[in-house]
Amino acid sequence: MPQSVPKTGGGDMSAPETGVRSVLPPRAPVFETRRGRTTASAVALGVLLAASVIAAVTIGPAGLSPADVWASVLAHLGIGEPTLPPLRDGIVWELRMPRVLTAAAVGAGLALCGAVMQALTRNPLADPYLLGLSSGASVGAVVVIVLGVGLLLPFAAFAGAVVALVATLGLARAAGGLSPTKTVLAGLAVSSVFGAVTSLVIFWSATGDSYREILNWLLGSLAGTDWVSVAIAGGAVILIGVPLLASAKTLDAFAFGDTAAAALGVHVTRSRWLLLGGTALLTGALVAVSGSIGFVGLVLPHAVRLLVGSRHRALLPLSALAGAIFLIWADTGARTLFDPRELPVGIITALVGGPVFALLLMRRRVS
Repeated sequence: MPQSVPKTGGGDMSAPETGVRSVLPPRAPVFETRRGRTTASAVALGVLLAASVIAAVTIGPAGLSPADVWASVLAHLGIGEPTLPPLRDGIVWELRMPRVLTAAAVGAGLALCGAVMQALTRNPLADPYLLGLSSGASVGAVVVIVLGVGLLLPFAAFAGAVVALVATLGLARAAGGLSPTKTVLAGLAVSSVFGAVTSLVIFWSATGDSYREILNWLLGSLAGTDWVSVAIAGGAVILIGVPLLASAKTLDAFAFGDTAAAALGVHVTRSRWLLLGGTALLTGALVAVSGSIGFVGLVLPHAVRLLVGSRHRALLPLSALAGAIFLIWADTGARTLFDPRELPVGIITALVGGPVFALLLMRRRVS
């Protein structure tokens, strides 16, 4: 027996080295390639986002140039002297820039929420409105519009979204726990009830201008946004979105199921409550300034997965960047394609998102 040892693993190390290293070395290049692809994608999307903001501000009947945009921005930041006429400066700083930045914040937040919810519920069709948040926000918004106190609309929409979240999670808990299936079903039930309440209020009370305002909000619109809207949406993305970005490892654990997540050290119930609560609060804040905009949180995470895979450390930030870019251009199309008439941006996101999502489903089936 001692003589046979050198032949298989003693003096001649080629056999065991081949057996071990044939598995290990290929993984390093794959990992490095994926990390390099993620870095390159992040840089490309970041540059594209910055370029999209500048380009979108220039698009419109006023015929602004990128130099005009930079001149206005730098002047308002206290860098250099104002060089634009007051009218053109107002178009840049008071009208278009707040709208474009609000679109970027709303798109980033919705895409981030969609990626988080798809991981928590292990449901590829999950989006920020799955838990009845949109329906709850709609009830609050419709009520204040009918009552003629539209100034309270952001607060009412946010409050309605929070109430819907509490109702959904309470119903799921009463049904036996916050499992993905029970949570989704509870969200559908709450969404149906709140949707019926919204329809009842519209049918019973909405007339004339209030009906048009309600319809505009239900379809999603960024018209009339200002720097307060930027503060609400951007502040929510920073205060809530950044902690969600830090939950990547927890979301990776949830991908293997609750039992596996618990074995990996995740407090399943508490983590799910916190993450669902965070997505609901963020969605509520975004819906309060933009209305109900669909497909952003559903489509963009799937598109990013095709690029960088399902690891949330890359998926979450890249989904946010892609969502920001997508909604900037969707809103730009909504306000310019049929000028002087303006479409609700929710129509554009549905027209683009529906076919894109169908293509993603077909590609997934083929692969």
